[in-house]
Amino acid sequence: MSEEGPGARAIRSFVRRAGRITEAQQRALATLWPRFGIDFGAAPLDAAIAYGRVAPLVAEIGFGNGEQLLARALRDPASNFLGIEVHEPGVGHLLLAADRAGVANLRVIRHDAVEVLQQQLLPGSLDELQILFPDPWPKKRHHKRRLIQPAFVQLVASRLRAGGLLHLATDWAPYAEQMIEVLGACSLLSDCGQDSFQNGRLPAREATRFERRGVRLGHQVTDLLYRRGG
Repeated sequence: MSEEGPGARAIRSFVRRAGRITEAQQRALATLWPRFGIDFGAAPLDAAIAYGRVAPLVAEIGFGNGEQLLARALRDPASNFLGIEVHEPGVGHLLLAADRAGVANLRVIRHDAVEVLQQQLLPGSLDELQILFPDPWPKKRHHKRRLIQPAFVQLVASRLRAGGLLHLATDWAPYAEQMIEVLGACSLLSDCGQDSFQNGRLPAREATRFERRGVRLGHQVTDLLYRRGG
């Protein structure tokens, strides 16, 4: 998307890093993409065609190497899972793991999540969205790059069905405070409260690589769960 004109995005929450991609990951991007990949485009996603069935749709933005997303897809074969990630090594890693696991209910879009939400996912199309450990951009001058901002949360809420869930997690306390403030200001969302986690209303998740690193550094992990109103 151009950064000029109406609706343009002047600031992105991610940086495309030239991370090392292995030969196997590169091969996976070439050979497994037709099976697991969904190309980005302006046409709305038809999930029934993409997955070959109608089922609840769960998305994860910024899945890293995809361990958590794949584990959920394997635990819940009755749902369809969609991963949205920009970094090729992570996408290649997930494609290889998904192929080895023989998973059938997982698809990947390799593109900026904001543009995917704006152009490719219809309002009310998601049953659940996870954003786990997004870049906290800890320096004050970089806070404008944080993904969880009012306009983005409003966009996310519009893509959830009535009753759909938004699950976020961070190990950076100041970012957790900002998340709570921004989410609390969105009239479409209501806080499910911390008892949601104890009562099993939130599906179990695997610890991510970023989470394990944060815990080793002594950071406190905060999970937040919000529900889209009717």
